Amino acid sequence: MRQKNSIFIRPFIIFIDLLLINSVVYIISDREYLNFSFLSYILSFWLFISYYTKFYNVYRYTHVSRLVSLLLSQFFIFSLAYLSYFSIFKEGKIVDNQLFVLFLILGSVTFFKFFIFYLLKKYRSKGNNFRNVVLFGELSSAKKLDTLFHNKNDLGYRFYGFFSDKIYNSNNYLGYSKDGFKYIEDHKIDEIYCDLSQVNPNQLIKIRKFVEEKKLELRFLPENKAIYSKNYILEYFGTTPILKPKPLPFEKIETHILKRILDIFLSVIVSVFILTWLFPILFIIIKIDSKGPLFFKQKRDGLNGKQFYCYKLRSMKVNKEADVLSASKNDLRITRIGTFLRKSSLDELPQFFNVLIGNMSVVGPRPHINIQTKKYINEVENYLVRNSVKPGITGLAQISGYRGEVIKKSDIENRVKLDIFYIENWSFFLDIKIISQTFISLFKQEDKAY
Repeated sequence: MRQKNSIFIRPFIIFIDLLLINSVVYIISDREYLNFSFLSYILSFWLFISYYTKFYNVYRYTHVSRLVSLLLSQFFIFSLAYLSYFSIFKEGKIVDNQLFVLFLILGSVTFFKFFIFYLLKKYRSKGNNFRNVVLFGELSSAKKLDTLFHNKNDLGYRFYGFFSDKIYNSNNYLGYSKDGFKYIEDHKIDEIYCDLSQVNPNQLIKIRKFVEEKKLELRFLPENKAIYSKNYILEYFGTTPILKPKPLPFEKIETHILKRILDIFLSVIVSVFILTWLFPILFIIIKIDSKGPLFFKQKRDGLNGKQFYCYKLRSMKVNKEADVLSASKNDLRITRIGTFLRKSSLDELPQFFNVLIGNMSVVGPRPHINIQTKKYINEVENYLVRNSVKPGITGLAQISGYRGEVIKKSDIENRVKLDIFYIENWSFFLDIKIISQTFISLFKQEDKAY
């Protein structure tokens, strides 16, 4: 079983734990009085608590002391949740011998937790469920890794060797650093290790970009100062310190859940309390001002480059250049009411429908027209990083003065830098701040709002 099959281990363990809890309650309790709402309650709470205690975040390098700590944290909070149920409902109406049932649940889960933990170690020590590893560094670091994985074969790692721009007379030496990427693809390498004292910043940028594209794991052999960096998580393989990059906010499922809740909440509020009465008024004004539809739709790049129709209130006369030419100052295509709509950003209001559909978010990088995207991909470094999140109605770049027409190259470069900063440093309160400042800016006259 290779790494690609390892993704099934955790769901399997979660399923068995839930099955054990369910079985204990079902077997011990009097089935005539068994309340299935109680079962739903404890199973839901078990999953909810395990998410916050990181109960199932057990890896091949996890030490047994960490396992004990996870068990104690999970059991303490779960016991409080379990017993609190009986402060409302009397024992006997749901289960008999509530404490016996609780201890049996905890005991069976503990047994299975340790059983699967040591079973996997035994399985890996036989050469199964392994991960292929290479190093970018030098000979002494390679020897350390080789010795570590050889002595702790229950971790399930196979060390192939190392890449360095220095030539070494060693069986583990695989070639120059520039040759490493092709080798990694050809030999199906799963994890890449870097010696931070030997890899220069430019090499590190290339390695991190490669790892992100190929969905590989990246680890670092730290310098002493790197151990205290806020950008890394320190782990121990036995007594050997290993660093891994902290996950970015949008790599966490909770970020997407929280952001989606905020999106739906704001979109519903705006749609119900503003758009229901404002759109009929704007429809009449726009139709009187010029011929054409109320809404203007245009294909834009969304999450992971997937195309979607972005909706706006029509602010221009109907023209054939809409998809190839952005609005500019004193643009003759813009209608009289369109000038007001664009300056007040009211033309963006239909995008709350995009947010409800799920194509956009309230806050995120602004989506550009396709012809601009094709141009900027080749001109602006890391431009496509913007596509790793949903585009937004407003964003950090927009409240920082970078909105509207791109006049010089630095405009789009600074916009992309701010978008990437937002992606790497997202927080719920940053979204709230951007939304608040966007609302305030509606009452200001901005030079580029045309």
